[in-house]
Amino acid sequence: MSCRNAAFIFCCAIVLFCSSVSVPVAAQNAPASAKTLAPTEQSIFDNEKSLIAAKMKDDGAYFKRTVSDDFMLIGVDGQLQEGQDGVDQLGDSDITGITPYNVKVRMLDENSAVVTYDSVVQMAHQEDQGPQPRYQHFSSVWVKQSGPNGDAWKLKFHQTTPTHWGDW
Repeated sequence: MSCRNAAFIFCCAIVLFCSSVSVPVAAQNAPASAKTLAPTEQSIFDNEKSLIAAKMKDDGAYFKRTVSDDFMLIGVDGQLQEGQDGVDQLGDSDITGITPYNVKVRMLDENSAVVTYDSVVQMAHQEDQGPQPRYQHFSSVWVKQSGPNGDAWKLKFHQTTPTHWGDW
């Protein structure tokens, strides 16, 4: 076999190898929101969508029935708030829109899950403050807890992280 033929076979092998691994890699990089969620994962993400709506309305009744007793919040400013202080900071009626994308739901076990997603956040303009970060990453921990009305998913932890510092 000549060097030219060996080089051709080697190049063909590289192309075949790369094409066989590029499909799974591309599938891993596909937005998680395009992936079909399992029924439990979808239920948890539906809870997160309800949380988004409640945040925009500053819906205290929703927060009271949805957050766990030991709730913790890390706000966009990086400050940790616990219990009722965290709940008080959770709502913000100045938010006019939250558009989630790159949604991921990870079951930790049958009673707990982490939801993460990137989001475009629209805020009402406030003259006395600069704009909030437009692009943010949200993370939530949901736990299933037993109560008088049966099992319910409760929000145990929520964090908002700016992802594009140029918006400050």
